[in-house]
Amino acid sequence: MAVLSTREIRTFIADKLAEGKSKASVSRQLSCYRSFFAFLEREGAIERDILQLLTLPKRDKPVPKYLYQEEVSQLLDHIDGRDFASLRDRALLECIYASGVRVSECVSIDIGHFSLSDGYAYIMGKGGKERYVLLGSKAIAALQRYLDARGTVATCSALFVNQRGTRLSDRSVRRILDQRLREVPGLRHIHVHGLRHSFATHLLDGGADLRSVQELLGHASLSSTQIYTHTSRERLTKVYLEAHPRAELK
Repeated sequence: MAVLSTREIRTFIADKLAEGKSKASVSRQLSCYRSFFAFLEREGAIERDILQLLTLPKRDKPVPKYLYQEEVSQLLDHIDGRDFASLRDRALLECIYASGVRVSECVSIDIGHFSLSDGYAYIMGKGGKERYVLLGSKAIAALQRYLDARGTVATCSALFVNQRGTRLSDRSVRRILDQRLREVPGLRHIHVHGLRHSFATHLLDGGADLRSVQELLGHASLSSTQIYTHTSRERLTKVYLEAHPRAELK
């Protein structure tokens, strides 16, 4: 049986990627070949399985889905009722977008773990790491309105509670966002983590440096934050192509 060289296999990988195949697709194909070549080696048909010497292409990280700034405004400004659910939902979503916290971090905030006068909240983050997050003026105003209504139903120390007065769950927050997105005609659907993605992307769009965004998100590694530069570049490219007089694509 003719034996493939590592050079030929690398050429195969490069050709597939040049054809537009994703790294994930090429990796799956190579995994099948690896199993076949391992079988040939066990059967004595080949002396050595060279595919085991190669590293599979690293899969591309998916670009996070997020809302444009005007879409965030549409979503939040739509929640303008004065009933308990509306006041809570507006404060909840304003808080997530203003601070960039994870859903699990947001629902874990207790009364006494934030200061509206100073504009911050104390968070127990991923891996038990503590950090402070900032709250913008709109989130603070929404929280002030909600706190008056919360006092009439709350039976625990949680900041965000349900109609029974107990702490909101992660799942409840997802349902709330899904419902509120459906209420706004034409608004794109995102998962609740998309508000965190929107927070990071809009900071970068506004000129924030990557290291500061990393700290605000509570990322241990800068590489986790770098994925947001892709969405920021996409937006800038779109603006450039639409606005520059000599930017038309051939």
